[in-house]
Amino acid sequence: MRRAAKLALLAIFGVMLGAELLAPFPYDRQFRDEVRAAPSGRHLLGTDAIGRDRFARLLYGGRISLVLAPAAALVSVGLALAVAVTAVLAGGVWERAAMIAIDLVLALPWIFLLLAVRAILPLNTSPAVSAGVIFALLGSLGWAAPARILTAAVASELRSDYVLAARAAGCGASRLALVHVIPNLAPIACAQFWVTAPVFLLSESNLSLLGLGIAEPMPSWGNLLRDLQNLPSLAHQPWVAAPLVLLIVTLSCCHVAQPSVEDVR
Repeated sequence: MRRAAKLALLAIFGVMLGAELLAPFPYDRQFRDEVRAAPSGRHLLGTDAIGRDRFARLLYGGRISLVLAPAAALVSVGLALAVAVTAVLAGGVWERAAMIAIDLVLALPWIFLLLAVRAILPLNTSPAVSAGVIFALLGSLGWAAPARILTAAVASELRSDYVLAARAAGCGASRLALVHVIPNLAPIACAQFWVTAPVFLLSESNLSLLGLGIAEPMPSWGNLLRDLQNLPSLAHQPWVAAPLVLLIVTLSCCHVAQPSVEDVR
């Protein structure tokens, strides 16, 4: 089951990365004489309200979402690892301050903070800037949950025999972190990445549904879901739900394919 989920994820990711080769048209090309067209041989998923090919926008939007969400997850886990290792090795007041900061960030409704920060940006922000800002905010605000787990893991590593032996041999804090602690935290950090990336993918979709995600005309799975707000028309145009189906399949595959710490080891 897990192998099948991984293969499905690889297939989805590969198709989205090949959007420029597989998409029949650019994502912003308009066919003004084919507005809201039904699926056909030319437009596999029909066209939207301003005549853009839905299939092309689905592919390009998937590429943006599936590349930037893991990138934001890498930033988030990297920040969490840096905070955990630095705080625990420093010990004392620094470790307590880090735990207070982690608890404070976890207590905040960060999705609302993300909404507030995104709402401050001008409405005419370019699509590329809006995409970068959204996922940079996700990466910089989502570090607290991985940091709590990694902090406990670092504290456990520092009590292990090989770390005590390294300290007794005069190993400095920086070498201790880079050579002994961080390599042994890689399985836990990898597991946290697999947990965080789907969360960011879903968060971008929520923001875009509210009109605060990636700006038009650049597509993402999130802003493509806005077509589903008109539920009565969905019964007559079920192909509009293709982004939702693909998002659910991707998130389900991420959940099934998520490795345990033992698997990564």
